Amino acid sequence: MTTSHTPSASYFDSTGRDDVLSGGARMIPVETPKGTFRVWTKRVGNAPTRRLLLLHGGPGCSHEYFEAFDSYLPGAEIEYIYYDQLGSLRSDQPDEPDLWEIPRFVEEVEQVRQALGLDWEGFFLLGHSWGGILATEYALKYQQHLKGLIISNMMASCPAYNAYARDVLMPPMDQEKLAEIKAFEAAGDFANPRYEELLMEQHYVHHVLRRPIAEWPEPVTRALSHTNQAIYVPMQGPSELGLSGKLENWDRTADLGQITVPTLVIGAQHDTMDPEHMRWMATAVQQGRYLHCPDGSHMAMYDDQERYVSGLIDFINDVDAGRFEGEGVNE
Repeated sequence: MTTSHTPSASYFDSTGRDDVLSGGARMIPVETPKGTFRVWTKRVGNAPTRRLLLLHGGPGCSHEYFEAFDSYLPGAEIEYIYYDQLGSLRSDQPDEPDLWEIPRFVEEVEQVRQALGLDWEGFFLLGHSWGGILATEYALKYQQHLKGLIISNMMASCPAYNAYARDVLMPPMDQEKLAEIKAFEAAGDFANPRYEELLMEQHYVHHVLRRPIAEWPEPVTRALSHTNQAIYVPMQGPSELGLSGKLENWDRTADLGQITVPTLVIGAQHDTMDPEHMRWMATAVQQGRYLHCPDGSHMAMYDDQERYVSGLIDFINDVDAGRFEGEGVNE
């Protein structure tokens, strides 16, 4: 585990920052085809060469499950920025289905970058799950602004993700209960308590967060309870057991070689995503490193926390110090 220490006074120095009055929080105007809306961000710390913007999953979840980083990143003197994407929790939630498209989200991230003054001298972008899709797409269009990229627990192909769910994750499940899950989905009965119960029992505690539901950390349950289903279901589908929404055919495997910035890909042995595919992704980008979490699942920042956070901090520090070497694997 990378050791932390008491942050220096400069880490807490907000002199000259325009978010001092609000404790680091800002509402940033974002232009969209449907008008101007506001998205919420909150900065923690001050580290001009190590500024980490966090892209949550879902789509439509919230920044809250990243709160585990509060235990580690200040001690590593990494500035990090919470961010609720448009439609999520503290940001505006327009009833505009046409806004829930990848290119529009990419332009939103770019507007947030500009508003926060992030640039290639210090801008690290971490995307988890759906946020990994968004981070990949952002890098393919705007990587000139990045110092480093982190793709966490997300494959580069949704068809491959579905194949992994079908061929690897579903066969060991209780087949009668899997049939019951599929029947609920075929009927569109996603709000049925039995449907959620089956997903938790058969899938989530094994591949989303490997703890009994009663022991799931509060930031995780809070974030999940705040998921905007009007975004999640049309884009992802009704659950984490495969994908059936707008993202179903998303595939960037052929384009990863265009990503030239230092890139960390994080995968986990028990993930909903194929860890071998994510290991391959680190070799497909031009400067990649793979971090494997053998005890982790989709929320590896919780069920393999020290390994996850240590690898993340090491990557940011290595890139910042100019000593990053690609194609490495951290187990």
